[in-house]
Amino acid sequence: MRPWCQNGADGVSVIFDFSGQARAVELRLLSGRGHYETVVRAVMQAARSVWISTANLKELMVEDGRAVPGRARTASRQSYRSVIGVFAELVARGVELRILHGGPPSRRFRAELGNHPGLMASRGADGSRGLEMRLCPRVHFKAVVVDGAMVYLGSANWTGAGLGAKGAGRRNFELGVVTGDDVLLDEVQALFDGVWRGAGCRGCRLREICPAPLDGKSSRKSGP
Repeated sequence: MRPWCQNGADGVSVIFDFSGQARAVELRLLSGRGHYETVVRAVMQAARSVWISTANLKELMVEDGRAVPGRARTASRQSYRSVIGVFAELVARGVELRILHGGPPSRRFRAELGNHPGLMASRGADGSRGLEMRLCPRVHFKAVVVDGAMVYLGSANWTGAGLGAKGAGRRNFELGVVTGDDVLLDEVQALFDGVWRGAGCRGCRLREICPAPLDGKSSRKSGP
């Protein structure tokens, strides 16, 4: 068994507190704009799945590389669009898209999401679900998994300032790593999926303030 799993009466369950074994892993260190060039671009080019975990969830403007008739693209004349439009295109291609977040999305994110009313209910060409979002107040880990083949772990939230989408004088100072290591991918995806399906809700001391516990049970105590 992996250190983050254990056998139980109801099958394999996730362990949320563990320390893995030390071993050599091939990875790349990212800083600043490197987050955009590596993580955001990988998300935009995803073929099968994108899982995002973030404490803060905000609108993100990305460079629009689509050709526009009659308009020449230059370094000084770059156009931008909302990443939610990219999400809509991914879902239309059948890409599984999950966002696990620790706080309510920003006002601008919610407003842009409103411009795509079918996004969260839509199904791709292969019958896959649309954008899925789940909130857990205890989520603070930042991770992005693309196609089950690349994982980002670091300090950056899913925001323009965090992922290097803003200018050099406005973006945050962030550090992170990316790798295609199979063991790390398994560990991160197991933790993500465990939170996603509510495996961490049992015994949670924040249930009383949780708007919608992910195990589907009421957050309110019964009785007067």
